Amino acid sequence: MKNISTICAVLLFAVYSGLSAQVSFGKPEKINEKWEFHLGDSLSEQTRWRTLNLPHDWSVEGALNPSLAACTGYLPGGIGWYRKSLDIPADKKGEKVFIYFEGVQNRSEVYLNGHLLGKRPNGYVSFLYDMTPYISFGGENVLTVRVDHSRYADSRWYNGSGIYRNVWLVFSNPVHIAQWGVYAQTKKATVNSAELAVETEIANETESPAAITVTNELFDAEGKKIASASQKISLKAKSANQKVEQTLKISRPSLWSLDSPALYTLKTTVAQNGIIIDETTTQTGIRTLAFSPDNGLALNGKYLKVKGLCIHHDAGVLGAAVPREIWERRLQTLKSLGCNAIRLTHNLHNPDVYDICDELGLLVMDEVFDEWEFPKRKWIEGWNIGNPGYDGGADYFNEWSGRDLGDGVRRDRNHPSVFAWSIGNEVDYPNDPYSHPILDSGGKGFTQAQFGGYKKDAPDANRLGGIAKRLVAVVKQFDRSRPVTAGLAGVAMSNETDYPYLLDIVGYNYTENRYEEDHNTYPERIIYGSENRHDMEAWKAVRDNQFIFGQFLWTGIDYLGESGVWPSRGFYSGLLDFAGFIKPRGNFRKALWSDEPTAYLGTYLPFGGFRRQMPSMDAWPVWNYEDGQTVKVVCYTNAPKAQLFLNNEPVGDVKNYDDNTGIILWDVPYKAGKLLVKGYDSAGKEICQTAIQTSEQPQKLALKAYQTEISSKRGVAQIEIQALDRNGVPAVLADNLLTCRIDGPGKLLGLEAGDNTDMGNYRDNSQRIFRGRMIAYVEAAGKPGEKFKVSFTSPWLEKAEIEIGIK
Repeated sequence: MKNISTICAVLLFAVYSGLSAQVSFGKPEKINEKWEFHLGDSLSEQTRWRTLNLPHDWSVEGALNPSLAACTGYLPGGIGWYRKSLDIPADKKGEKVFIYFEGVQNRSEVYLNGHLLGKRPNGYVSFLYDMTPYISFGGENVLTVRVDHSRYADSRWYNGSGIYRNVWLVFSNPVHIAQWGVYAQTKKATVNSAELAVETEIANETESPAAITVTNELFDAEGKKIASASQKISLKAKSANQKVEQTLKISRPSLWSLDSPALYTLKTTVAQNGIIIDETTTQTGIRTLAFSPDNGLALNGKYLKVKGLCIHHDAGVLGAAVPREIWERRLQTLKSLGCNAIRLTHNLHNPDVYDICDELGLLVMDEVFDEWEFPKRKWIEGWNIGNPGYDGGADYFNEWSGRDLGDGVRRDRNHPSVFAWSIGNEVDYPNDPYSHPILDSGGKGFTQAQFGGYKKDAPDANRLGGIAKRLVAVVKQFDRSRPVTAGLAGVAMSNETDYPYLLDIVGYNYTENRYEEDHNTYPERIIYGSENRHDMEAWKAVRDNQFIFGQFLWTGIDYLGESGVWPSRGFYSGLLDFAGFIKPRGNFRKALWSDEPTAYLGTYLPFGGFRRQMPSMDAWPVWNYEDGQTVKVVCYTNAPKAQLFLNNEPVGDVKNYDDNTGIILWDVPYKAGKLLVKGYDSAGKEICQTAIQTSEQPQKLALKAYQTEISSKRGVAQIEIQALDRNGVPAVLADNLLTCRIDGPGKLLGLEAGDNTDMGNYRDNSQRIFRGRMIAYVEAAGKPGEKFKVSFTSPWLEKAEIEIGIK
């Protein structure tokens, strides 16, 4: 049962370019403005429609309710309708007209002038419909979308409801580049030269053959053309998939890497009778990947450790409709902590995320499925509590999985950041739903108490191999440049099936104890941690084993859903909270992953229990206790040594870094003032320091705008609010109720403080800060040159305001 692609000692995968525009043909225009929406399934002449802009997620607008499902964050679903009038000019007759949705959550039906264009049950995939046969050229056309999320407890995490990504109207010549039809592969690349193989797929939707010329030109970051190729071909009538293959040779290319993510622009044009009839541009990066069962992953010939994080697709108060600016800030913050890779769990994500990762130099594992032919448990009363539900996507998996996966690969295969395709997450979780005799007491690596033993009536785990074989073939049909993988939850069980042997690289979820054993048992298997805890032992299993190429922590950012017992908005093991602020464990991870000298101080009171006998990675930067009280003080640092000072007086001796915990710990009798730590290199030279200070009652607010000028095209400003005492010291314990007011052409999208237990209204203009902080999201609603003012008030605090410009 060996995978033929892993027999060689090293797997070498080519690189592909990154698609800069979602629509790869014609003349696309975004049509997010002025849609009408109705929540409910009954429509009549008396139906009241609400005017809004897309993207839109109606679930996050609803009230949190303990009677709803914990798995989807105690938020509602339902059925909703959207509609929009489209004026298609008469002079467009003779052109093709398409509608493209980046994502509709979920079970959508799209109609034009009452004609059904198509249905798409998967809420994460992007899809395109041809509207041409039903268009009234020169007249009014009504586009209508029905979204059925009545099965609201259909996901193990929050998925949202509605048209929550962009929508594009596309006009094109009947002879045009196919959607996702440009495919560029770097056949070889060194610092001296590279060869880019470009495949262009052309559609001829006319009744006659067509003679065309396809040209591909490559431009560097300065706009200089560095390579080009042209080819004449004759297209058959009514043909959809004729391909043109060309090779571009590049001298001294700038390779895409984590530290220097160089990008090129590939311009593709189609000409007929000397006239350009279609064109598109593709953002391109050139790099190579190599995988070895003994040495792990090499990028451009250099081996590295993947320091990865899993992330879901929501952003707290914004739900699933997340503007690009929020993703930019979040991903930049994660990279600043030493992260170099993202696992997009457990579905295709917002296209903006891939573009940003291309630009920042973050590797991406693109994942498509969380369940296959049978549903998993969905927790209703709280995570792993009570009786689960079983709604999900299993009912359409057999019919749609091949198309969903294929479309996902075609959509994302051009991104240089994408380094692997994942076809499943924990689909092999023992007895959820598949089972195997190995689970009986005495089986390899299992006890009956863990999973309840073998369940004869459950689906046979041997079915996993057949499904995996089919899905792997789909990926390879559209991209052979990257490995196919999956995150295995029941490795010992799956080892008894064909499943792991069909994968190019094999992800282990929370099973670090099997790394060495399976490396020895399956020496040709390439192993990594696809989902891992935050503890030091899990990291050392990667750091200290050359054959393990990396890990992906669960999770990078707190997310809605998979909630505990009420009150709980979601899962909160992230390095960042719902607001995108760095949590203490984010600083702990920075000390493990970052190459820059760093130090962080946190404190907590000691109390019983085994877990609290170990130094905490969740210590907040607070220095407010009772005099004489013994306080645990922890330092997260990558310095070999550190010394603590209280009010400029040393606290004990210099302490060495503890490689067992990754934390330096002191027990300190509390005294108000300033607590400072200095980190030293092995020679005793100071390389970093940080301090925390006793704060008084909060008196004022400090505002920081991540964008002081935003686009008139609904750009979003992110304004951080920090409570301070009269001396300017952060008041970390503050929880004041703030009210936000906007004067001028701005629209408040939401206030997010990051408190997992606050189940109040997150869509109004009042919110309590949490741990002294909050963030406001404000959208531009004016013209270039205009400004608006955002102010915050609270009883006993000084008013704070900030001005945002529109460009």
